[in-house]
Amino acid sequence: MHVPDGFIDAPTSAVTAVVAAGALAVSLRGARRELGGTSRASEAERGGERAAPLAGLVAAFIFAVQMLNFPVAAGTSGHLLGGALAAILVGPYTGVLCVSVVLLMQGVLFADGGLTALGVNITDMAIVTTVASYAVFRALLAVLPRRRHSVTIASFVAALVSVPAAAVAFTLIYAIGGTTDVSLGKVATAMIGVHVLIGIGEAVITALTVSAVIAVRPDLVHGARGLRQRLTLRSPTLGSTRAGGAPIGALVDAPAPAALTAPVAARTSRRALWVTGLVTSLVLAGFVSFYASSNPDGLEKVAHDKGIDQKTEKHTTAGSPLADYGVKNISDARLSGGLAGVIGVGVTIVAGSAVFWAVRRRTTPTPGARDSTVSPVNTGW
Repeated sequence: MHVPDGFIDAPTSAVTAVVAAGALAVSLRGARRELGGTSRASEAERGGERAAPLAGLVAAFIFAVQMLNFPVAAGTSGHLLGGALAAILVGPYTGVLCVSVVLLMQGVLFADGGLTALGVNITDMAIVTTVASYAVFRALLAVLPRRRHSVTIASFVAALVSVPAAAVAFTLIYAIGGTTDVSLGKVATAMIGVHVLIGIGEAVITALTVSAVIAVRPDLVHGARGLRQRLTLRSPTLGSTRAGGAPIGALVDAPAPAALTAPVAARTSRRALWVTGLVTSLVLAGFVSFYASSNPDGLEKVAHDKGIDQKTEKHTTAGSPLADYGVKNISDARLSGGLAGVIGVGVTIVAGSAVFWAVRRRTTPTPGARDSTVSPVNTGW
């Protein structure tokens, strides 16, 4: 859904740029709390500092998975937008920043998404998807049991909703500032219809990723904070004893009250998770991306079929050495695309990590404040 230059007129693009800038400013303040970068944060919020080093990795992972277009109906493909995934893993404010970093890298280095349309893309793909998905996610968790499977279910539904929500947002922006005279009804029907299908792929990828991280490090998943597991007690079996007279009992779940529940413990170290995520991102971008669908994505297909792309402008960085996700002067398509993907992952993780490191550094220590870096659960560090 990367909007190129020329789809939306200059005044509307300027307004969306102002909206995007304002949202990014708010997100920077909110991300400080989510990443444990302010002493005024609550203990639950300060616990997010364990997730701060992973925020850059989340951006890099989203970049990598966005290279994996999957086929949908009628010669169309789709790819992950990532707003729901980022919001659930590292928080909605940090999630907006993650997707925005990805969009900036794509626009500047890979000529993917117009630079004059950067405000449109951030508003649509970063802000709308993150806000819509996280609102649905929190609403579902409010009525579902606070268990691991509930987080996965809520992630699936939230991601599914986020993609057509972005399609609706684009349609509204096009209605205000579209540069071509195309029936709004036709645009809306086509955009929402194809992006509902793409949303299914988004939901599957998001739910699987969130579930995988929760399985090993639930304490690092923003959306799973407060996730509990039932304590297990040994119930004596009447008349059965061990040697020495100790009773033999069966392991049973304790009653439900909070006093008899405990945070779900970590199963792997943060460093191991970070390395695994980085290697996965590099493999996806550097190798698996070669097998991605070559069909146009949802917006490209609708734009071509409905004539929205009549005034598309050449991208400002079309001459970039990495334009169109290939390395200039490397003739082998597999090597060129793979190397571009690896470079993209590397640049994104460095840029993202720098942003989130800077956010965490903006802190005002409070004398005598409790050190919240010590977790009551096994962090596996």
